[in-house]
Amino acid sequence: MTESIPLISTSEDLRELATELGRGDWFALDTEFLRERTYWPDLCLVQVASDDIVACIDPLALDSLAPLHTLLHDPSITKVLHAAGQDLEIFHHLDGRVPAPVFDTQIAAPLLGFPEQAGFGKLVEAILDVRLAKGHARTDWTERPLPADALAYAADDVRYLVPLYHHIRGELERRGRLRWLDDEFERLADPARYERPPTEAWQRLKGVDRLGGPSRAAAQALAEWREQAARDANVPRGRILKDDALIEIARALPRDRRELGRIRAARGPGVDRHGNELLRLVAAGRERPAPEMARAPRAVALDGRGEALVDALSALVGLSAAAGELNPATVATRKELARIAGGEPVRTVVSGWRASLIAEELEAFLAGRVRLQHGADGLELVETHA
Repeated sequence: MTESIPLISTSEDLRELATELGRGDWFALDTEFLRERTYWPDLCLVQVASDDIVACIDPLALDSLAPLHTLLHDPSITKVLHAAGQDLEIFHHLDGRVPAPVFDTQIAAPLLGFPEQAGFGKLVEAILDVRLAKGHARTDWTERPLPADALAYAADDVRYLVPLYHHIRGELERRGRLRWLDDEFERLADPARYERPPTEAWQRLKGVDRLGGPSRAAAQALAEWREQAARDANVPRGRILKDDALIEIARALPRDRRELGRIRAARGPGVDRHGNELLRLVAAGRERPAPEMARAPRAVALDGRGEALVDALSALVGLSAAAGELNPATVATRKELARIAGGEPVRTVVSGWRASLIAEELEAFLAGRVRLQHGADGLELVETHA
């Protein structure tokens, strides 16, 4: 799109824009940000749109975004986003709250048969028959003035979100599925989702699960210190201490500078600068009990009969998905069905709208109250007669 996009850069213009958007019960929202050089993302641009408005807000030129925040937290106005997680995290960081209520088109699209995690461009092309321009993915959004083509590119992310929202919401309403998403959208707007205590930073380290007890405790202490230091200085974690260096220090458990210097991955200015603190943390970690990892469900090892049961459960899910014009993997994955076949209760594996759709049938099948059979119209689920 080549027409001029309003760039809101004064408090008066922002108040006027917020007043206009506030007359509706929803608006489309997106952000552009940079975080390569900082711990916290730098908000560089906010794009908004409704049926009558397309505009970009320049947070770098404004002393306050208060009128926008008022809209973001107005419970009568739905904020429409695509893949909303990072955008909501940014606003949570700005004032400690998460915009609500929200409607995420990426979460909603699978209820119309689209794959999980479908990209915005793919959905726009599939639903609106529009191919979005590329080429600004690495734009420096701190640049001012922003080139007109970059501004138009950013505006497209909300311009096309408007008809996308209308289509997806309308189809969900027509199929009686709009309320299916309530729980997921509420979880998306839960502040706890965006609060990551430094005490939990160690669990995101690659390879920490392979460390022994004392080393894992040291990794926990080192990661907590690094996370807080990065936050305080607003620099990337790697500027304080790189992941591989942290893991190797925890594995080696050095007792002095000489032992620390022998760790190849831990050589560099960060270790030189913080060496004494690192040794103190390692020593403290030695005295801690080894922390327990929050583990994802393990893959279930099944014998031939168990795999056959998974095949039968997959067929049952496939029937329900086909009836609802859904992607079966959206309803339940094979790994999830393997957990059920391995003995986990159905409703601990599938939840929300998926449980409403399939849990009762899965439980009935496992209890022998229904069975699969091949009939005149193909595979079907029928009641058993005891």
